[in-house]
Amino acid sequence: MNDTKLQQLARAVIETEATAITDLADRIGNDFIRACQFMYDCKGRIVVLGMGKSGHIGAKIAATLASTGSPAFFVHPGEASHGDMGMITREDTVLALSNSGETSEILTILPLIKRLGAPLVALTGNPGSTLATAADAHLDVSVEKEACPLGLAPTSSTTAALVMGDALAVSLLEQRGFTADDFALSHPGGALGRRLLLHIDDIMHAGETIPVVSESVSLSDALLEMTRKGLGMTAIVDADGKMAGIFTDGDLRRVLDHGAVNVHETKIADVMTRNCKTAQLGQLAAETLRMMDEFKINSLLVVDENNKPVGAMNMHDLLRAGVV
Repeated sequence: MNDTKLQQLARAVIETEATAITDLADRIGNDFIRACQFMYDCKGRIVVLGMGKSGHIGAKIAATLASTGSPAFFVHPGEASHGDMGMITREDTVLALSNSGETSEILTILPLIKRLGAPLVALTGNPGSTLATAADAHLDVSVEKEACPLGLAPTSSTTAALVMGDALAVSLLEQRGFTADDFALSHPGGALGRRLLLHIDDIMHAGETIPVVSESVSLSDALLEMTRKGLGMTAIVDADGKMAGIFTDGDLRRVLDHGAVNVHETKIADVMTRNCKTAQLGQLAAETLRMMDEFKINSLLVVDENNKPVGAMNMHDLLRAGVV
C-alpha cells in the first residue's frame, strides 16, 4: 500500500464533497421555501422515498425530521408498489430522493401520489428529470462530480442530499419553535435523555439525609453533621428554618488557612458562606450542572418556594446519574 497515495485520495474525496456542499448554498431559493411550507403545513406525516443509496439517505432524513418536531417515516418505493402505498394518505407530504430523477420504482408510484393530491417535494440531481418536473417543489442537489474516481459510486451526490435534508429539518425546527425539552421527549434513552429529562428531585438527597444545622451551633457541631451526612457540606438555617448560608469542606480549609481557630467556641454563623447559590425543586439536572460549572462549586442545596432546604446534592450525584 502507498501511504502517500492513500492520504492524497482521502483529501481529494473530502475536498470534492466539501465543494458539493458549498455549492448548495446558492440554490436555496423559492423552491426551498415552498418545500418548507408544504412540510410545515402537513397535517399527516412526511413520507420519505428513495432507492439504494438514496434510500439510506432518505431514512436518515426521515429520522432527523421525526426527532426535531416534524413527524416523518421512510417508505421503500419498491414495497410501496406491493402494498405499502397504503401508508401514504392525502394528508401527508411526500419527500422523494433520486439523483437521476428517473428511478423507476419512484416513477411507478408517482401517478398514485398525484392522484392522492399529497404535495410532492423532490431532491434530484437533474432539474429536467421526470421526478423534478412533476414535483410541487424541486430542490437541486446536483454535484459537479462524484468523489468516486470512477464517477460511479454515489458519494458527493448522497452527501449533498443529506445536507439538504438537514437544512430542511433544521429550518422546520426553528420555524416550529422546537425546544430542548421537545427534543428530550424524542430522545428519552441514553445519556442525552438523562441530561435533558432528569430533574434534581430525582437524584438529590432528601429528608433525614440532608445535612442541616442551626446558625446558633458551634463549628464543631456543624463538622459533626457534615461527617454524619457525608456530602462535604451542611446547610445553615435560621430560627424559621430558612436558608441562612452554607458551610463546605472548602470553607473549612479557608478557615484553617487564616490561622488557629477554636472549633468548639467559634459559631458556624461567623464562618459560613452567606447568600449561597441554591437550586429550585423541579430544576433540570442539566441546568444544575451548568450552574455548578459556572460558579465552580461542587455541592449545592435545593430549596422550596419558602427558601427552606429540601434537598442536597454534589457532583458525585450528577456523575452517578449519568448527567456529567
